[in-house]
Amino acid sequence: AHEYLRIDYARDRVRQLEAEASRPDLWDDPESARRVTGELSDLQDDIRTYEELRSELEDAETLFLLAQEEGDESLEAELESAVESMDTRLAELELRSLFSGEHDENDAVCDINSGAGGTDAQDWAEMLLRMYTRWASRKGFEVEIQEVTEGQEAGISSATFIVKGRYAFGYLQAERGVHRLVRISPFDANARRQTAFAALKVVPFFDAVSDEVDIDEKDLRIDTYRSSGAGGQHVNVTDSAVRITHLPTGTVVACQNERSQHQNKEKAMQLLAAKLSDLKRREREAEMNALAGEQRDVAWGSQIRSYVMAPYQQVKDLRTGYEVGNVDAVLDGDLDGFMEAFLRWQRANAENSDSVTLDAAT
Repeated sequence: AHEYLRIDYARDRVRQLEAEASRPDLWDDPESARRVTGELSDLQDDIRTYEELRSELEDAETLFLLAQEEGDESLEAELESAVESMDTRLAELELRSLFSGEHDENDAVCDINSGAGGTDAQDWAEMLLRMYTRWASRKGFEVEIQEVTEGQEAGISSATFIVKGRYAFGYLQAERGVHRLVRISPFDANARRQTAFAALKVVPFFDAVSDEVDIDEKDLRIDTYRSSGAGGQHVNVTDSAVRITHLPTGTVVACQNERSQHQNKEKAMQLLAAKLSDLKRREREAEMNALAGEQRDVAWGSQIRSYVMAPYQQVKDLRTGYEVGNVDAVLDGDLDGFMEAFLRWQRANAENSDSVTLDAAT
């Protein structure tokens, strides 16, 4: 844990950052201030995790020696509890080691869009929004809902939101793709079984627009409008909502959650930077796949998970095979098992790919 968390470096860096954070002019540059305070908080959390682990280990060792010396079997339960606590902490640390992507520590920009299935699909999209909001709350993450477009009869047709927390993108990349719901439709007078689809897109969020992409203002069409309709249950109704269209790519983002037009434009530009950065990444991947002759069945490959509520209860991830029978718990945000299974599956695939490449080279 000491080496993995780079504790010596962390302590030195914390001293530097504390000096920077104490400067009276720190918030003259808000972006720089956020980076300083964010990095400081993350490193302090790493040090705290290490110190707590070390303290628990020392306490367990003392308890073990005491039980040995005195032959006191009554301490066995307390010792088992201490070991279980350490196992849980080490498992959490091991899970962090699975985050290997460049932007895994970033906040995440998420888009939910309803698909095939009519009103059921729009209801399903809103159920997914609630599911991810509940999951984020469980993790202690913050959720900022940027825009919601209400469904025609029920639910929502789309939503954009930001999940803020360390490794938010690393976790939520496990959820990208099409989610399929099978249930008895509450909107069908004959109570027939209905299949509905909704998709989640996730990209890393960047505090500074210039960090990842250069955006020319001449390439943008900026429209202002008033948020309206039932969206008030999700976002603040203002007269200063902003929609930005990046003309070369056709990428559209909107923000209506902030209190002023300037703030909405600033946040919309951050969302646009995140999406354009992801577009560049996907274009590079497509070029590499074309060179490798890789063929993908996009329709089936993007359907990552099925949620079946009738005639039986099951949620199954079609990539990893991970499944549970408690659908209600999953819809209430119990997603960590699916995310961990994906991260391990992703790591195994990467190792197999590296092995194949190495064999080919030799």
